[in-house]
Amino acid sequence: MKFPKNEREEAEAQVMKIYKESSPALENLFEWAYINHVAWSLVIVFLGLILWLSVALVNAENQRNALATKQCRDPIFKTEIDKKCLRTVQSRDHWWQHLSYALGNLSPAK
Repeated sequence: MKFPKNEREEAEAQVMKIYKESSPALENLFEWAYINHVAWSLVIVFLGLILWLSVALVNAENQRNALATKQCRDPIFKTEIDKKCLRTVQSRDHWWQHLSYALGNLSPAK
């Protein structure tokens, strides 16, 4: 089927227009959204901070409980504290017990 020259050029123009519209826009192809990077970076930083503070809270509560239950008294001088014992003592069975006690009791029992 032969088209007249004008109709063929018009059909080719329509096909080329469709082809150009279906191709990706090169201006926007490599565009980055930095907002998501900042948000996820902040989430990671805050989760790391929460983890670090939880570990510090567990260690502090472990030492506080050891002092309250007098587990680290010096064997020779009964009124003194054994500082080496404080670094290695496990005053409760699990770390989560320290964390739950510290989060549940904001002030020590009298």
